[in-house]
Amino acid sequence: MSQFFQIHPDDPQQRLIDKAVEIINGGGVIVYPTDSGYALGCHIGDKAAMERIRTIRQVDAKHNFTLVCRDLSEIALYAKVENSAYRLIKSHTPGPYTFILKATKEVPRRLQNPKRKTIGLRVPDNRIAQSLLETLGEPLMSSTLILPGDDMPLTNPYDIRATLEHALDLVIDGGYCGFEPTTVVELTEDEPVVVRRGQGAVEVFEEAH
Repeated sequence: MSQFFQIHPDDPQQRLIDKAVEIINGGGVIVYPTDSGYALGCHIGDKAAMERIRTIRQVDAKHNFTLVCRDLSEIALYAKVENSAYRLIKSHTPGPYTFILKATKEVPRRLQNPKRKTIGLRVPDNRIAQSLLETLGEPLMSSTLILPGDDMPLTNPYDIRATLEHALDLVIDGGYCGFEPTTVVELTEDEPVVVRRGQGAVEVFEEAH
């Protein structure tokens, strides 16, 4: 049975953030708001929690998880970032972008793309997500909250609780936060490649060619 926290989107209550982080550190799977909708999250080192997210999403071992980071320095710890890529990321974070980069040894192998050794990273422009990451002190392993057979993510925290009450440990109600997914940009080669068009504008990456 999941807990349900109503957290203020502009001024998150620290006591509730602290409890949420306790749940994450205790092996919990949570739903939390980002700037591109609600996401599933768990501790980066928790294999069992990751498998629970896979079960909720009904995805296989090839599914790409995203590391949601609090800032650029955290991205640089988990990914190999060239100068040109760094400048592009810096000008688009925080924001609704996921960047695919070569993973460093800090990233557990099970989170990397098995063939290409890449990882998706993002810095969300959402106060609740930022407060969680600040208190947690490391990235959240995340996946968009899209249920099997659905084309769109769930957007209403009450619907999320009703649907997934027994599969989650915590639902954070942070109000409406959109439903369009992030724009995904691959930065592993000399030129950026837009892998998925989403909420973030893509023109600047296409101009970089």
